[in-house]
Amino acid sequence: MALIVIAACSPGGEPKPPGKTLQIAVDLPLTGPESRAAVPALNGVRYYVATHPSVAGFSVSLVVADHARNEAANPSLGVANVQSFLENRRILAMIGPLDASVARLEIPTANAGSLGMVSPATSNPCLTRDVYVPAPLNPARTEITCKSAGLPAASELRSGGSINFFRLATTDELQGAAAADYVVDTLHLVRVGVISDGELYGQALASAFMARLGKRGGTAVGHLDTDAEDVSAILGRMKAAGAQAVYYGGGASTGCGVRAQVAGAIGASAPLVGGDGLAQEPGCNSAGVFATVPIADASSRPEATTVIRGFKAAYPRAADFGPYTLLAYDATGIVYAAIDRAITSAGGAMPSRASIVAELARTADYQGTSGRIGFDQAGDTTNRVISVLAAPGGDSKMPWTVAGSIDYSARLPY
Repeated sequence: MALIVIAACSPGGEPKPPGKTLQIAVDLPLTGPESRAAVPALNGVRYYVATHPSVAGFSVSLVVADHARNEAANPSLGVANVQSFLENRRILAMIGPLDASVARLEIPTANAGSLGMVSPATSNPCLTRDVYVPAPLNPARTEITCKSAGLPAASELRSGGSINFFRLATTDELQGAAAADYVVDTLHLVRVGVISDGELYGQALASAFMARLGKRGGTAVGHLDTDAEDVSAILGRMKAAGAQAVYYGGGASTGCGVRAQVAGAIGASAPLVGGDGLAQEPGCNSAGVFATVPIADASSRPEATTVIRGFKAAYPRAADFGPYTLLAYDATGIVYAAIDRAITSAGGAMPSRASIVAELARTADYQGTSGRIGFDQAGDTTNRVISVLAAPGGDSKMPWTVAGSIDYSARLPY
């Protein structure tokens, strides 16, 4: 197991407090296909620690672990990494992971050891709740529990009872609702065909989209769950029913191929809207493609300007900065704030991990680059912002742009 300890070094050369040290762990898929998102996230953590080399009189260093090892993210490796973190008593909390499948296995191990986890990314509802889709976001008006969806409920992941998993991404069911609001309010369309790939993630997004679209006065003109790549026949029927756009719930493997079929069957100007499974995928880079992502776009916020300028001076390559860089930076700041409060409560002594978990749960108004952040009773962020990205079209190397955002922080869409 490769664990890397990174000492904090301040750009200004600030000396570290002598003799008092603590560590924060990071567990991400740093190699393999997800490295293009994970390494920039790690950079965000590193930059925060470099510019904040100490907290409450303790110097800070990072212990970094990879649960991919040049392949796909591996939940078993993630669990082994967490076990190694628990054996190191100087590690007080951890940042990560990015994947729900990894988090699902790591949470019970970390929970048993009272290790607080703060993820900048994972959005599966069943990591924090027992309900996968609430009744108002299901066209059948019945809730879909995690158990009925074939997933363990959050309550099953917490053998120790307390909530130790917190995240800065909001949950997936809000993606479908936000897409419906964007279609109605920004694209000004009300008749939409709906296709999902037959998988749990895609079906949940499609259900939430249809329920919210109906509540907003729109109509789903046809709905198909299929893993078929050729959907031209159903698109033709949707066109005949007056479809102005298509919502696709699912991943890029089939979703990106739907774009050309939409243009051919419904019209070149008809948008294809989907979830984060489509976002920033080269195969989906076509004008008229919009994708929701369950995170706030911090890069466009005035509050983030100074941090971004400093970060890019320290990490000048374009690939160093990614969609989770600033969220990982904020996650680290939240961990620091919890540690600071716990050390104060301990009279300046090394705090317990359980006290860090308790302080993380009390996070209510942290001012981060991505907005004001708190955690609700489930450990979910109260900064419930969904960003909408637009594909640039043409050159596949051009970045996707932020086309808008939907903010459910004050009020949920159900």
